[in-house]
Amino acid sequence: MTATDIRNETSVPVSSPLAHRWSPRSLDGAHVLSADDLTALGEAARWAPSAMNLQPTRFIVARRGTDTFAKIAESLAGFNQVWAPRASALVVALAETERDGRPVRWAEYDLGQAVAHLTIEAADRGLVTHQMGGFDVDQLRSVFRIDKALTPVTVIAVGQYDPTADIDEAVRERDLEPRTRRELDDLTLILDI
Repeated sequence: MTATDIRNETSVPVSSPLAHRWSPRSLDGAHVLSADDLTALGEAARWAPSAMNLQPTRFIVARRGTDTFAKIAESLAGFNQVWAPRASALVVALAETERDGRPVRWAEYDLGQAVAHLTIEAADRGLVTHQMGGFDVDQLRSVFRIDKALTPVTVIAVGQYDPTADIDEAVRERDLEPRTRRELDDLTLILDI
């Protein structure tokens, strides 16, 4: 299976990047993310909707082979350290939860939209992303001297899927597990149409 195969069974057709998007861990450890691809992912995140146009999102972006990449990879927890270092890039997504001494209540929501746009742009370019919650927030704060107004929310691995990658068998097994989602009706609390 390739990253271009339709992976997501939907009740009606959806746009191609949504139909193809998934989060594998079997990444091509030799793939180099082009400058254009990296810029496009940033542009997709930049143009995501933002409440009051505050844009309370920040990113630490690092390509594999850099000191910044190594520092991000070192902050990853357990299983993520097994596969994520093969990513072409690691991205720390941060929400600006405070501005001018006032809380930004919707910062994490806006960050989620920015990351969603980034992942869809990646899928449209034939890339894959995998978001991780398993990382040491305090370690990232210390290493990158992250201001208290910024909250690291997720680390995103970006790369090229490689089903033949020489990876741990547990990683391969997780990638091959059938994809499931709750039924659409389960997501709707009230439907008045």
